[in-house]
Amino acid sequence: MLDHVLKNWEALEKNDPDVFQAIIGEENREKKGIELIPSENYTYPEVFAANGSVLTNKYAEGYPGKRYYGGQEFTDKVESIAISRAKELFRCEHANVQPLSGSPMNQAVYLAFLNPGDTVLGMDLSHGGHLTHGAPVSHMGRIFNFVRYKTRPEENGRIDFDELMRIAKETKPKIVLCGYTSYPRDYDYADFKKIADEVGAITMADVAHIGGLIAGGVMRNPFDYGFDIVTATTHKSLRGPRAGMILCKEKYAQAIDKSVFPGLQGGPHMHTIAAIAVTLGKALQPEFKQYAKQILANAKTLAQILMDNGAKLITNGTDNHMMVMNTVESFGLGGKEAEQILDKISITTNKQVIPDDPNPPLRPSGIRLGTPAATTRGMKEAEMKMIGNWMVKALKNHQDENLLAQLKVEVEEMCNKFAVPGL
Repeated sequence: MLDHVLKNWEALEKNDPDVFQAIIGEENREKKGIELIPSENYTYPEVFAANGSVLTNKYAEGYPGKRYYGGQEFTDKVESIAISRAKELFRCEHANVQPLSGSPMNQAVYLAFLNPGDTVLGMDLSHGGHLTHGAPVSHMGRIFNFVRYKTRPEENGRIDFDELMRIAKETKPKIVLCGYTSYPRDYDYADFKKIADEVGAITMADVAHIGGLIAGGVMRNPFDYGFDIVTATTHKSLRGPRAGMILCKEKYAQAIDKSVFPGLQGGPHMHTIAAIAVTLGKALQPEFKQYAKQILANAKTLAQILMDNGAKLITNGTDNHMMVMNTVESFGLGGKEAEQILDKISITTNKQVIPDDPNPPLRPSGIRLGTPAATTRGMKEAEMKMIGNWMVKALKNHQDENLLAQLKVEVEEMCNKFAVPGL
């Protein structure tokens, strides 16, 4: 078995050295630096194996037991395993594991239940919502009518549910959507359900970022509050391959499945679905619960050390794995500049808009950071304090190239003590 894996790599190195060297370069980058982008993580060696398997050769249009091509004995097996594990892990009645990623999974839900022009109530993008939650530049934003709610910075980013109820009654959405890409709080699912019931809407939660934290039992599960549909990616806090899942009540199963295939996609990526099955199996183990707890503990520690050193976090703390820093208020730097400065010391973050940001997305006023990847490598509270101090020193003294060079050495020396899984 190992012989043919090695031969595959040898063939790549021989026949396409440019691509081979780019991959090796990325391996080295991941080893020597700290990954703080909250949507990124290091996957399991077992996931690498499944995702690079012969299942990539196989077309499997349809669903287990109902395929359009022959030769589906093993594809049916791996997809059935993934479905069963997803249902167990998230305590849901139905699971579709075929969405290719986060955007297609959300699009499939909208297209299953909405007609063009129908209304969705979702979070404002600058307050934490995702591109697929109705950004005007997205296709979904052009097809459907997205109305948006905001957070209240004066209340540490909490949502005003009285205002949310008012908007819902006024706009009559068909879907009430809660979910985020840069919101450092947990959601009050019971309040969202109450509002949706009041206006006769479907409840949808996009937990792409926090799926692993829900699976690990350290954040609330929307299904415990009666939610209809939950979407989740598998490559963030779950540590799996790049893919998405749609979880739902049985009453919505047929509409969801038809929307994914044949409505939106053709043949599923069976190598990825096998990797999803592996991922969910790992998440069902007791060790995963401890991992999820450590992600939260690390996030709270990092947030506190940053705030203690003068950094302004938009919610004055975090309930999950991430935080958003207002770098303009904190250090007089735009988000793009802050990202580039931290890159110089081998700490990777991403520039990020803040609520009602006066600046455009490519030159925003903040950065977004999170702890899943660092936690995966075994870093704990002590390392988070070091990381927070390095960040503050770099951003406060960004014109001191000698200091930045020294900090880079310190960061990379620390990273050498923590292996990247699978590398």
